[in-house]
Amino acid sequence: MFVFVCVACRAELTVALSQVALPVHAHQQYGNGAQLPVLMESGTFAVDPEPSGPPWRRWEEVDPEEAAARGFYAPVYTLSDGAPGAIVIAPGDARGTVLVPERSGGYCCGLGGADGPNMVCEGCGLPVASRIDDCSSWQAVWLEPEAVCRVPVEGTDAAPLSWEELLEEQEGTPPFEPIGRWGSRGTDYPYWSWSPRWEAAAGRALAHLLVASQGEPVTVPDGLVKEVFQRALDALLPAGPSARRAVLAGPGLPLPAADADICLVPAHPQTGEVWTPAGSAYPVSLPFGVWRWLAFPEPDLAVPVSGGMPDGVLRDDPPMPRSPYLFRADPAVFRDALVRLPAVRSPWLRAGFEDITELMRTGLF
Repeated sequence: MFVFVCVACRAELTVALSQVALPVHAHQQYGNGAQLPVLMESGTFAVDPEPSGPPWRRWEEVDPEEAAARGFYAPVYTLSDGAPGAIVIAPGDARGTVLVPERSGGYCCGLGGADGPNMVCEGCGLPVASRIDDCSSWQAVWLEPEAVCRVPVEGTDAAPLSWEELLEEQEGTPPFEPIGRWGSRGTDYPYWSWSPRWEAAAGRALAHLLVASQGEPVTVPDGLVKEVFQRALDALLPAGPSARRAVLAGPGLPLPAADADICLVPAHPQTGEVWTPAGSAYPVSLPFGVWRWLAFPEPDLAVPVSGGMPDGVLRDDPPMPRSPYLFRADPAVFRDALVRLPAVRSPWLRAGFEDITELMRTGLF
């Protein structure tokens, strides 16, 4: 575990934190005016290896070889020339800082961070972080990589959980959740929607599924996996007599069949390590919580409870509400993942990439 301190005066700016993988939805912008929860679990931090913040350069100003060296193989609107390595934590884990309301960053319903760091070190006044809580953004504090440093906490070293331990201790991420709206007092909020976490996870996975398809149709297992991926795959890939087969694979599941071409596998939530399938199947990773729900779905059944009710009595709570709409992968996450894959330069995949705006109008994304 680590504590982050100010580089100028060495004052502690966080509680003790353990490192986890950066969430897929870390930079997601969701809906219009939506009230999203805190991004990071308390007691954890993640590091974004990419540059972030100003100065920015338009795509036309970047040499193609430089863009490729930075991992961009198709046009984006701008590239950041800021410092890499921003650290994200839960707002409640910050200590010894003072908020500067004047640096709100062009907020709508909260703090947006567009004006640069809006939190300073209480001890010396150095700008050290940005508090983000605007509508449609995940609530977080982003520590400036050049203003803080990490100090190990003695006696707190712990090995990451094994895949077997994860299956025992980590719950799945439900596919539906209530979404609120800042300042709303009407009866229409919160409303039940597909989880933004699922939409972000599917956006990234869909980009890798397209690459794994090699331009051929792809089929996925029936059920929730099909509901999430098949409609988009059918629209983005050409029809044909044969199809590549994608299956779920990972800890606790039987080994995939020999004819499986693609495996949907989990990524370790602490290390980011992707579970590797046996054989030559192309691995496409999903966040562990999303993968677990797909692999081991929790049925909407009454469950036995204890405590205030006698043992053996079944609750009669209604099942989890579903969204009335078809699933849509997050288009921004999809594009961000696709432009970072060299295969996007292939003609068939580039055509689909350029048609994404029209596909959004049709309701695919």
